[in-house]
Amino acid sequence: MLCSLFGLPASTYYEQEQRKDRIDVERIHLRATVAALFNASNQSAGSRTLVFQLALMGLMVGRYKVSRLMEEAELVSKQPGRHNYKAAGAAHPMVENHLQREFNVQSPNQVWCGDITYVWVGKQWAYLAVVMDLYARRVIGWATSQSPDSALTIKALSMAYSLRGQPKGVMFHSDQGCQYSSLAYQQQLWRKRMVQSMSRRGNCWDNAPMERVFRSFKSEWMPKQGYRDLHEATRDIGRYLMSYYNRQRPHSYNAGLPPELAEKRLNKLSGNS
Repeated sequence: MLCSLFGLPASTYYEQEQRKDRIDVERIHLRATVAALFNASNQSAGSRTLVFQLALMGLMVGRYKVSRLMEEAELVSKQPGRHNYKAAGAAHPMVENHLQREFNVQSPNQVWCGDITYVWVGKQWAYLAVVMDLYARRVIGWATSQSPDSALTIKALSMAYSLRGQPKGVMFHSDQGCQYSSLAYQQQLWRKRMVQSMSRRGNCWDNAPMERVFRSFKSEWMPKQGYRDLHEATRDIGRYLMSYYNRQRPHSYNAGLPPELAEKRLNKLSGNS
């Protein structure tokens, strides 16, 4: 027998055979947890994201093991590839680029960013405007419309201003789109005592955090065929931005914490409620 050949007792062989027939309840439970988190991400979370989410649940699991569990459950993440941005253009003639890519801010309500993207709805394009607080990359305002005009961006700004308690002295950064350079929008910023900042023309890197949240939404969540109507789109976009992105999705900038949790930890450290 092989056991005698290698100098092992026969009991070792039989113990190994019995181990093959045992059901690893702990692994099955962990695999089910990974699958649940994966499905909650709309089948977008990769192994790194799942490691962070498991850690938030108190489960310390390595990336290799999570990858194996994903293979066992036949979970395939839909993650985008690298994206090349255009070279910088000229600054806006009337509004300076005050931000200058200083994306690492020290506190909430110091710098907000805004941008617009398009979403396929029914048989036409609809538009999504988002406002983000740079401190923890938290989405604080958003709006949808069938028209990419200043009314759309003003609606998103008003939501952010209301939800954040009407702060003063915020820097608002965006690209040079007419929705942000219009007199109506600039008047809104002036009334709210905000300082306007604009990217250089054609330079997405100057507003990179906004580009990233849109890219994450389109690659991780938005249906490839688009939405049936604006109502469905608005409901699903709100679910992604305010629930999944803000409260559940780990963010590398926050050392794996979702934006909302990262802000709450700052409030605890500073003694704020």
